[in-house]
Amino acid sequence: MDYQALWLTFRLAFCTTVILLLIGVPFAYWLATTRWWGRFLVEAVVALPILLPPTVIGFYVLWFTGPYSPVGRGYETLTGSSLPFSFAGILLGSVIFNFPFAVRPFVAAFESVDVRLVEASKNLGAGWFRTFCCVILPLASRGILAGMVLSFAHTIGEFGVVLMVGGSIPGVTRTISIVIYDDVQSLNYAAAHQTSFVLLGFSYLSLCVVYRLQRRPVTL
Repeated sequence: MDYQALWLTFRLAFCTTVILLLIGVPFAYWLATTRWWGRFLVEAVVALPILLPPTVIGFYVLWFTGPYSPVGRGYETLTGSSLPFSFAGILLGSVIFNFPFAVRPFVAAFESVDVRLVEASKNLGAGWFRTFCCVILPLASRGILAGMVLSFAHTIGEFGVVLMVGGSIPGVTRTISIVIYDDVQSLNYAAAHQTSFVLLGFSYLSLCVVYRLQRRPVTL
């Protein structure tokens, strides 16, 4: 077991999940409550990473953050380093690739909130922020937690995006899925089997958590 790659993978998954929580919750709430006619256009863009091959997403992230792009040049000017083949680069690719896996459960959770409870809170004098924190968020908590678990687990198994954007640099971009690929390439099937079994067990436990959250009653 490559513990350095395992630690890097969990670090990537944790950072990805935190970022998706911070940007995904307000975005999902807007999607769930907006009456804008063009909402379906935004939803289609959000869902694109589900349909596109990871290599396509990785290629465009690599092109968008490369040294000849405005974003790549700007980042290099500010930090003195490049985004491709760095932890920041694979984190950006991971956030983009996992965005729908967080936002879609978030949206479903907000849409399931009983509007009558929200209106009752407002009628009792609670402001929007207090209503959101004390009524909407608790009622949507199961979906939000499910989206976080799915994002974390999906990041653990990422391969195509990470390989395209970060390559296989030990301690920097070499995640556990790339370790499995390298082990298979070198015919080290015993090591590949051991690591794959760990990921299989983790994925199963993650799904159990998600399904449990979907059935657990929420109380205010």
